[in-house]
Amino acid sequence: MEDELEDKILYQTLSKSHMKLLSKFAVGVTPLNSSLSYVWKVMRVYLFKPEVLIAGLLICLFVLYLQAAEVWSRGFIGRISNTLGLGGKTTGRSGKLSLLASAAEKNSWDERTGGSAVYAVQGRRAKMEDRFVISENINGSGISLFAIFDGHGGEYAAEYAKTVLIKNIHQKLLQSSAIADGKELPGSEGGPTTCAEDERKETNDGKESEKGTDRQEPEVNERYKVNAHNEPAAASTVQRRASFRKSKTEDTMAGNGGGGAGGGGSGPANSNQMLENDLLSKYMGNQSPARQQVKQNLLHGTSGSGPAPAKPKTYEARCYVQNGSINFGKIITDEVLAADYDLVEAAKKMSDFAGTTALIAVIHRTKLIVANVGDSRGVMCDFKGNAIPLSFDHKPQQVREQKRIADAGGFIAFKGVWRVAGILATSRALGDYPLKEKNLVIANPDVLSFDLVDHRPQFLILASDGLWDTFTNEEAVAFVRERLDEPHFGAKSIALQSYSRGSVDNITVLVIVLKNGRYEIGSSSN
Repeated sequence: MEDELEDKILYQTLSKSHMKLLSKFAVGVTPLNSSLSYVWKVMRVYLFKPEVLIAGLLICLFVLYLQAAEVWSRGFIGRISNTLGLGGKTTGRSGKLSLLASAAEKNSWDERTGGSAVYAVQGRRAKMEDRFVISENINGSGISLFAIFDGHGGEYAAEYAKTVLIKNIHQKLLQSSAIADGKELPGSEGGPTTCAEDERKETNDGKESEKGTDRQEPEVNERYKVNAHNEPAAASTVQRRASFRKSKTEDTMAGNGGGGAGGGGSGPANSNQMLENDLLSKYMGNQSPARQQVKQNLLHGTSGSGPAPAKPKTYEARCYVQNGSINFGKIITDEVLAADYDLVEAAKKMSDFAGTTALIAVIHRTKLIVANVGDSRGVMCDFKGNAIPLSFDHKPQQVREQKRIADAGGFIAFKGVWRVAGILATSRALGDYPLKEKNLVIANPDVLSFDLVDHRPQFLILASDGLWDTFTNEEAVAFVRERLDEPHFGAKSIALQSYSRGSVDNITVLVIVLKNGRYEIGSSSN
């Protein structure tokens, strides 16, 4: 009996000590130091409660759902309404973007063909000053032309470029194509040509042959036909000036108010101020004596700043064809300079200060030629998906442009952005005649040529600077590449996305799709 009693006592003692040891591990193992023990106790008391764990799990699921629904770009109210189903159903990325930019679509323009599409929105500007051109397979010649014109200070310059410049380029391209193919268009034959002298002019840049001018064949030119219907009443002129003011910064407007402050100082600052005041008086000062004097000088055919520049020459179509190859870059350059001269002369008579950039792309077989004046931009997506620039912006702060402006007696000033004489944010443009008088702004295009066989591009993007204010070249290529299956090949989506990102300018985007490195003519050729 005593042995059994001892065994019972021993068993109960061991079992109790064993249970106490297990309970310590179950309730909490005492850590090696007191700080870890304190943290463990806090987590056990506050974080491991059932209600906390359930709430945390629900929040994680809600966050994952929002991410899957792709509504991070919307505001907080938009997220909640979308989650609860109050935002309506949208299909695809373009539908979601339309909710963000429904206001932009109210004033929008578009055009679609089999291989290209363009979408333009007025955006947050008071007027739409952009223009675009899609000309596929011009009269069956196999040449396609695309253009973007970003106007400023009014619509006149961009509309002039679209109607007059493009028509003259079309005519010269058709004649050159016919000659390259061994044909002669009616009316292209005439007096002797001066192609040898033209080549000398092209290589020596500045040596003009008087003989070529005397023997140049007169051509039917459409540039002057625009002047007939461009003599608006005083009200429309005032409206153009008002729209130009909206494109200037407040600093520029303030500078106009203090126009008479530049006394007789001889330093660089005083001379710059005098030049800026003079130009601003021509742009905006309706009642100033300088404005009235300039107007009288213009009406009498004098500018008061030296001899008038000579009109740039244009040549016969056969001068641009050598060994069956067409010099597209020379055609575009000559026609742009001639159109700019006529535009400036017409603008002087109308006191219209509008200007425009020009981005023109020509595709012929495996050749791509891009001419650029201003800060519109083109970019190519090659077969690897890389972004290849088709043009480079003309900005006043660039070393080359700044030196050219300084050599012409001008300057650049920072007023929100760098501006020529504190006025214009691009250093090259068509029009802008007060700045053309002093040769501070020029219209000479930069021309780049590309072999489509080498690059095998998937698509091209031509756009006004309203897009490039919010997208880099690489971002634009990646964005459009994912949306080539859309009706506008991604042009509409990226334009609306740029608007939703805060672009304050007119936005025009033209996307040209190529297959196997070649551009296939769409249905618009008919």
